[in-house]
Order: sequence, then structure tokens, then C-alpha cells
Amino acid sequence: MIPAFEALARLREGNRRFVSEVRSRDSRAGETRRREVADGQNPFAIILGCSDSRVPAEIVFDQGLGDLFVIRVAGNIVAPSQVDSVEFAAERYGTRLVVVLGHSRCGAILATLEQLDRPAENQSRNLRSIVDRVRPSVEALLDTELRHQPEALVHQAVRANIRVSASHLRHGSEVLEQLIERDGLLVVGAEYSLETGLVEFFDGAPAAV
Repeated sequence: MIPAFEALARLREGNRRFVSEVRSRDSRAGETRRREVADGQNPFAIILGCSDSRVPAEIVFDQGLGDLFVIRVAGNIVAPSQVDSVEFAAERYGTRLVVVLGHSRCGAILATLEQLDRPAENQSRNLRSIVDRVRPSVEALLDTELRHQPEALVHQAVRANIRVSASHLRHGSEVLEQLIERDGLLVVGAEYSLETGLVEFFDGAPAAV
């Protein structure tokens, strides 16, 4: 079992390699690695990320087969199925780090802000279910000066949504609460920059050393 802080350090180092375009020389996606993990897995981190095609967790953290247990959903929202998936990996594989990974210019956030500003009557039920989960984390921002600063509004809304999702995992699951209290499970929030490739850990994460 890899402790949470060591797992976090691995992700930070992997992201530094990705940003620097110096990928790991250790091939963890080739035939040898594929054979190693065919009979079982031992992921060192759980990533609850957005489904956006520009944010593949294994690539932005420079990891290979069997390294990450990845759950992807538009807007990195936390619904019962996502909680169940995190619980499953944390209990079954002993994974001690959970990262809620949002990203800049998130389409689900933009859709929610647009819906709050100009409600659309013909919005699909499925899209509305995503918007309704994002809404509580960003609605209050529209009552501030950020309403007149579109870029800053989106940035703060992305961060607010990540914080709410991370908090939901920390406090909305008895299983995860017990793992946090007894077994060192760490749940952190992070934002990936589409522009720079850098992942910034900002919610619940210790400072980088």
C-alpha cells in the first residue's frame, strides 16, 4: 500500500514530466507491463476527473497501465455512482489518495453558468441533471462582482465545483469518512490548466516540497 503523501508526490512528479515533455523512460504501457497487470491491479491513486477529451489523467500525470483508478464524468460531479466507485477502489485495492481533477474552461461549468443566466426551457433532462449538481457550488458567485468578469467567474466557478465535489467525498460517505479517520485516506482537489498542462493541487493537499 502506497501512503497518500507518497502517491501525491508521484502525481506531482509525473505532471512535471508531462509539462516538460520529458516522459518517463520506464515503459509502463508496453507488453511487459500489460502482462504484469493482467491478473490484478494495485492503483496508487484514484482520480475523479472530467470526461473532457483534453484531460486524460494517465497522460497528464505520465502514468501507465494499472497505476491509476480513473472515474470520468462531465464536470467531475459527485453522484452516487461516483461515490460507489471511489469506495470500491479505496476498499478493494487499498488506494489511499483520491484526487478530484477539474480543469480550466470546463464545458459543464460554462453550461451551468449559461443556464443560470439564461434558462433554456428545451434543455435535455440528462444535461439538466449535470447542471443541477454543479449549480449549488457556483450559483452564489453570480451575486458578486465576478458576474461582470467572465474569465474570473469561470475560473472561480471551476474551483468552487472542485471543492464541493471533494467535500462531498470527504463527508458524504461513511466508508470514506472511516478510511480518512482510521487509514490515512486523503481526498484532494486539483485543477488542470488546458493552456499550460500544469496540475495545481489546491484543496486539502499539503504544499509541494
